[in-house]
Amino acid sequence: MGKEEYRKALKLGKKDYQMRLLRGEKPILQVLDDILPDRSSYAETPIGLVQIPIEQIAGTKTFARSSSFAGNFMPILREDTEFAVKWENLLDSHVEEGIREPVKAYEYMHKFYVVEGNKRVSVMKYSGAVSILGNVTRIIPKRTQEKENKMYYEFLDFYRVAPINYIWFTQEGGYAKLQEAVGKEPEELWTEEELLKFSSIYARFTSEYRAKGGSKLNIAPGDAFLAFITLYGYDVIDKKTTSEMQELIAKSWEEFVLLGQESEIDLKMKPNQKKKSLFSILHLHAPGTRKLRIAFIYEKTPGTSAWTYAHELGRLHLEQTFPEEVHTISYENGTQENIDSLLEDAVKAGCDLIFTTTPPFAQSSVKAAIANPKVRILNCSLNTSHRYIRTYYSRMYEAKFLMGAIAGAMAENNRLTYIADYPIYGSIANINAFALGAKMINPRAKVYLEWSTKKEMDIEERIKEIGSSCVSGKDMAIPEEASRFFGIYHIDEGRPRNFAMPLWHWGKFYERLIWAIMDGTWKYDDDPSVKKAINYWWGMSEGVVDVVFSKYLPIGLKRLAGLLKTSISSEAFNPFAGILYSQTGVVLNDPDRSLPPEEIMTMDWLAENVVGTIPHKRELKEQAEPVIKQQGVKKKEG
Repeated sequence: MGKEEYRKALKLGKKDYQMRLLRGEKPILQVLDDILPDRSSYAETPIGLVQIPIEQIAGTKTFARSSSFAGNFMPILREDTEFAVKWENLLDSHVEEGIREPVKAYEYMHKFYVVEGNKRVSVMKYSGAVSILGNVTRIIPKRTQEKENKMYYEFLDFYRVAPINYIWFTQEGGYAKLQEAVGKEPEELWTEEELLKFSSIYARFTSEYRAKGGSKLNIAPGDAFLAFITLYGYDVIDKKTTSEMQELIAKSWEEFVLLGQESEIDLKMKPNQKKKSLFSILHLHAPGTRKLRIAFIYEKTPGTSAWTYAHELGRLHLEQTFPEEVHTISYENGTQENIDSLLEDAVKAGCDLIFTTTPPFAQSSVKAAIANPKVRILNCSLNTSHRYIRTYYSRMYEAKFLMGAIAGAMAENNRLTYIADYPIYGSIANINAFALGAKMINPRAKVYLEWSTKKEMDIEERIKEIGSSCVSGKDMAIPEEASRFFGIYHIDEGRPRNFAMPLWHWGKFYERLIWAIMDGTWKYDDDPSVKKAINYWWGMSEGVVDVVFSKYLPIGLKRLAGLLKTSISSEAFNPFAGILYSQTGVVLNDPDRSLPPEEIMTMDWLAENVVGTIPHKRELKEQAEPVIKQQGVKKKEG
């Protein structure tokens, strides 16, 4: 048997050797000595006997042992050599009783390089083994700012609490997310039982994932696994049968494909334009035409939340605009615990379209969309990369720039306070636009940034301490509160005097979207050949954002604000155009250039005239956690 198997292995080795030559690659094993940095820039640490994942064994330690194998560890020496005889004997031994003697290897940057036991590794790879026992020494490089180095140090931190060496990721932050996804605190140690459970779940997933064709995707199996358990839940996946696992992997495939694409999000800044024909209007109003059933799922109630109230106004606008064509229902007080059942109820109620109106509902929306492919589901969030749902948001920063200009003009002592809630995508752009607007009208204006969701925060006391003459508070009044502390206001003898208020006109967005569905332009946003997530991000030019001026605003300032509003609405003016400075330096140094939408959306810096910081998750109240988890701003490395 040994000779025949060696011939097969030799054939695999020669094929790999030739393919690598054609691609201009080194055709034999990688040599660790060739890639190691200077001896003074790394340290060696013995980690003892471990199971080495076969697929992570990349080569050999020295050149002398590399030329007997192709790059895939299959042999390339003739059948009549002593090497071939030893290889055949090892294979026989493996088949009869297993290879028990551990190899000796180095681990460097999550790859393994064999010192002793190359033929054993070759035999095990040929036999389809998952791992091989090895006595390993870890080579730890010095810390740098390179992505690969930072990701390796993330692995080292993870390995200290969970000695798992068979999962890796292609993007930073994967190990921290994994620790969270399995229900562990950042520094919490794993028990032996938890390690065995994880090994079982991961092995089951990767087996089905690879059988489906996962090896062809431009991601690591760990990336796909993390996305999978984040979507469905770690403990839920543990209870799935093999057939259920296969079905979920197949349904989630486009999510895995998205992970490997450089441009994950197709940002739609404008609605698709299509003139409504007389036929489409008559068809829309034709007797007997089935009503479109639409569900709105709210996190709170319209009476207690300005955000929910704005979406409820949008729902009512739909019913008034399409009284014969649309039927809407709403669900209030959605939570992380009941969102799945609310979505299920909406599907059972026969809804064709479901709007989940807050970022924390995104993951459940994806699950529901995968399970119900005929139902259109949209989540109100920004920079959410899921193919199965669409997301939507408004460019509120355009209104905030206008509000900042008004506040800057009305700031008697050049001090403004901006009250923000969550450090999420879009909110940083709102803060900076406000600060830029204030600075444009009043170069001495300083914007003191305060976060209402910070622990032990007394906003009223902070405003008094700062002594701001103008405040940017909540965007809208809450119906069940009589408070006037919203929009831009000035404190006059302890009472607020309102100057302006931003408006989220969700009704305009929902109306345009319904027209897109009814006249067929909805499908134009889908390009079957390009698997991208679709995010709608409309602004003043589309009528989904506005600013309302109060009677207390001076006439001259109202005229100026009106001109600014017209310029922004007509897209003649961009708040993030020209030379821009952050608290730490120049962001944009070209007077003729504007920041692209993707950079505006993912801002992680504050304008130079902002006094304050972007808080860490640990500084915020518990209520902020689900929002930050789904949509929190990630600090980019400069």
